[in-house]
Amino acid sequence: MTWQRGTLADFMGDAIVYRNLEPVHPDVPGLREAWSAFGLGHYYIPRKTSPAYAAALHRFLEHFQRARGVAAPLQSALFVGDTLMNDGTAARNLGRHLPIVGFIGADRPAEPESIEMRGELMVANRWSALGEFLERVRSAGAPLNECTALLLDLDKTCLGARGRNDKVIDAARVAAVQHTMQSTLGDAFDLATFRAVYDPLNQPEYHPFTADNQDYLAYICLMVVGGVYPAEELWADLRSGALSTIEGFAERCEARRERMAPGLLAAHREVRDGISSEDPTPFKGFRRREYLETVGRMDALSDDAAAQDVLAREIVITAEVASLATHLAAQGVLVFGISDKPDEASIPTPEQAAEGRQPIHRTRMKVYGQAVV
Repeated sequence: MTWQRGTLADFMGDAIVYRNLEPVHPDVPGLREAWSAFGLGHYYIPRKTSPAYAAALHRFLEHFQRARGVAAPLQSALFVGDTLMNDGTAARNLGRHLPIVGFIGADRPAEPESIEMRGELMVANRWSALGEFLERVRSAGAPLNECTALLLDLDKTCLGARGRNDKVIDAARVAAVQHTMQSTLGDAFDLATFRAVYDPLNQPEYHPFTADNQDYLAYICLMVVGGVYPAEELWADLRSGALSTIEGFAERCEARRERMAPGLLAAHREVRDGISSEDPTPFKGFRRREYLETVGRMDALSDDAAAQDVLAREIVITAEVASLATHLAAQGVLVFGISDKPDEASIPTPEQAAEGRQPIHRTRMKVYGQAVV
């Protein structure tokens, strides 16, 4: 087949923030510069489900509205994401600042098509339901013009659509963890031991311990496979309750520094210092590798590649989301992208940029799906 290609920037430009809440657009102040104006008591990066995150988004939207030369204030917002917990909570929190309606989507082809309204959120098991979402918004009389903002989650929504193409995003992350561990441990790296720790800890059962944070998970696996905190001891401590937080894990590893080779010690210090400073991305070396693994899976196959091969091996743009965003942008709606992926996993280093690499939202990808507008 002949593939359409594009970038996320085609419909959102640089109106985007990654995890650090530092807008890519040069005219919009970021969290590090303006945290006090955002209502924070000190500088830290709030998580997506917190009211502080929504307050920061609202401030960014106001700044972007002015930066694009629109004097009229925003009056309403739309939100499109893929998880009811993270995205749905972020949408509802933003609703404290602007009237909002949202769409939470996924492709679940084994199920009959369904749409369920949960308050201000439409939850659907087909991305094609975005067409009905737009019709409902229109029927409700929402002003689809320059006084409305459309917020789009990036990962597993705009690209790597959940239920369709999301496994490739996960594969890039796992490959980055493995590469980081191999480069740190060398011949001591054991793939079977790594998977025996990573796979179960990556499940919701252990989110209270890992905080569903891949930096923490990569660090835990590194310390286990590196022999600092043996697997049998980890599982026993988790079962007994002797270990329950990443802070406790890092302190126990700190007490065992004599077991660490120089490379392992450097990684431990990086993560431990990041945890102490409330940095949600403390394992930056791992995340920089994730950036390379991610963009390496964008538009990698030839134009005659079959759809099933592309969806299994590449990260692609979700046509349903892209068509909605392009249509609304043409009507003056402010299209704004948000991502919980760390900046280090999303934006090239200066050296990589000099080689021609682009941020994820400006990296060319194939487009897959059916336009809804």
